[in-house]
Amino acid sequence: MNSKLSGTRGRAAQVVLYLSLPLLMAGCSSGASSANGNGDAKGSDSSPGILGRLMEKSTPVTIPAGTQLAVTLEDSVSSAQQRSGDSFSATVSAPVVVNGKTVIPKGAHATGHVVEARASGHLSTPARLALRLDSVEVDGKPYSLETATISFGGPNHNKRNVIAIGGGAGAGALIGGLAGGGKGALIGSAVGAGVGTAGAAATGKKDIQLPSESALSFRLVQPATVQSKG
Repeated sequence: MNSKLSGTRGRAAQVVLYLSLPLLMAGCSSGASSANGNGDAKGSDSSPGILGRLMEKSTPVTIPAGTQLAVTLEDSVSSAQQRSGDSFSATVSAPVVVNGKTVIPKGAHATGHVVEARASGHLSTPARLALRLDSVEVDGKPYSLETATISFGGPNHNKRNVIAIGGGAGAGALIGGLAGGGKGALIGSAVGAGVGTAGAAATGKKDIQLPSESALSFRLVQPATVQSKG
C-alpha cells in the first residue's frame, strides 16, 4: 500500500515538474530578453546622443573676404624651374580665427598653383613669379579658396647692362686709339662692345628663388565657408 502510494506521488511530482519546466524556461527567456532590451535601449540612446552632439559641434563658419592666410612653403619654388599651372604645397603657419573660434588650425595643409613663372633673361628680361592659394584642408576635408595673387619681380638690369656695355666700348676705343689712331679706335670700340655685352649677359641673369619654409601671406578675395567643430 505504501509502495503504491509512493509511486503515485513520484509520478505526480514528475508531471508537475514537466508542466512547470516550459514556464520556467519562458520566464528565463523573458528575463534575458528584457535585460538585452534594456542594454540595447541604453546603447541606442547613447549612440544617437554621441552622434547628435558631434553633428551639433560641426557648424559652417564663413571666413570673410580680406582675411590673411599665413603659410609656409613645403618645397622651394623658382621662376627658373616652375611653369605656369604648376602646383605647390604649403602649411598654415597661424590659425584663422573668426568671432573667437578657430576655423583653420595651425598646421593645416594647403595647396596653390603658379600663376606665372618667367626666368630671367640675359639682358632686358627680369624674372617674375606669381602664386595663388587654391585650397586648405580642415578635418580631412579640402575647401576651395579664392585668394589674391602675390607676385615677385626680379631687378630690371637694363641700366647695369648699358653701363657694362658702354664701359666696355669706351675702354676698347681708348685702347684702339692709343694703338693706331682713328682706324684703331674703331676696331677697339667694336671689340670692347663685344666684351661688355658678354659680361652683362653673364652677370645680369637673376632668377627668383623661394626656398622651402618661406613665409607667405595670401589675402582672401571671396568669402570661404568651412565646417568647423568646437
